[in-house]
Amino acid sequence: MIFTAHITIMPLKELLDPQGKAVNESLHKLALQQIQNVRIGKHITLSIDADSKEAAHQIADEACKKMLYNMVMESYSIVVE
Repeated sequence: MIFTAHITIMPLKELLDPQGKAVNESLHKLALQQIQNVRIGKHITLSIDADSKEAAHQIADEACKKMLYNMVMESYSIVVE
């Protein structure tokens, strides 16, 4: 069965996000001062051939740990459909 894993990777909250800060400042210059604390991350979609939703989640988790995210600077979450 084919499952779709949606992976969201974000910088750790403790770390500065220079890209998010730049976007936040640009939005303020566009008269959008209501927007605060912009954080920029990545969204990755994987199609996974697995026997179950749990197995697909485990495969996506392994992909994150081995390659997709930097454990020193980022966190991730996975949603499998």
